[in-house]
Amino acid sequence: MKSDSLPILARSLALTTLARIVEDSLARAEAENWGYTRLVRYLLENEADERMRRRVERLFKDSHLPPGKTLESLDQARLPEKVRRALPSLLTGEFIRRGDNLLCFGLPGRGKTVFVCALAHELIHRHQQRILFTPTFKLVTQLLAAKRDLKLPSLLAKLERFDAIILDDLGYVQQSREEMEVLFTFLAERYEKKSVVITSNLVFSQWDQIFKDPMTTMAAIDRLVHHALILEFTGDSHRAAAAKSKAARTQAT
Repeated sequence: MKSDSLPILARSLALTTLARIVEDSLARAEAENWGYTRLVRYLLENEADERMRRRVERLFKDSHLPPGKTLESLDQARLPEKVRRALPSLLTGEFIRRGDNLLCFGLPGRGKTVFVCALAHELIHRHQQRILFTPTFKLVTQLLAAKRDLKLPSLLAKLERFDAIILDDLGYVQQSREEMEVLFTFLAERYEKKSVVITSNLVFSQWDQIFKDPMTTMAAIDRLVHHALILEFTGDSHRAAAAKSKAARTQAT
């Protein structure tokens, strides 16, 4: 087979990176006296690395994670001790592979959203796990619209493709009964199958403000906590501290 036909063959096999580099690689292999094993390994490693890069890029695009909330931006020294201790285990991604949940509680400004976003960022990068970030009110709106259009099963099936779904700010949702029902349906569908990550400023005893009906509230909590790690974010408001620091710098100048 002629070397100039190799890019065509590689593209026909969807080896797009190999097709792009094969001719230069052959020239380099000849100049540096590579053996066949080294050449094949070099070509396949480049193909695999590029496929991984594109996959991670797609996962980040599909995740809708807010920009900037990464592990590098997370001030771990301000995390409560239990949260800090739990982080290394969470970063392995095992809780998602088991379909367990992560429930983060705390007053506004305590770093819950930054923490779960930084965690999700690492899980996508390290383990290529499919994660979706969404404000809870937005998901409820989508579920309700799908129900009205008789497309709720289709939307639930689409959401099930994600290994974990982050519901941010659950405590800010004030729902009608119909909205409560679609959210409960979503949680029930994922129970013991796929992970849910929740941030909330309301503790469980206040969840009747969300689900209205006591029985539904109990059933939702029961499903969420059955396989879950619960983390409490205490301490001072991070946003308030940042504002004070900024004000102090401004006065100093």
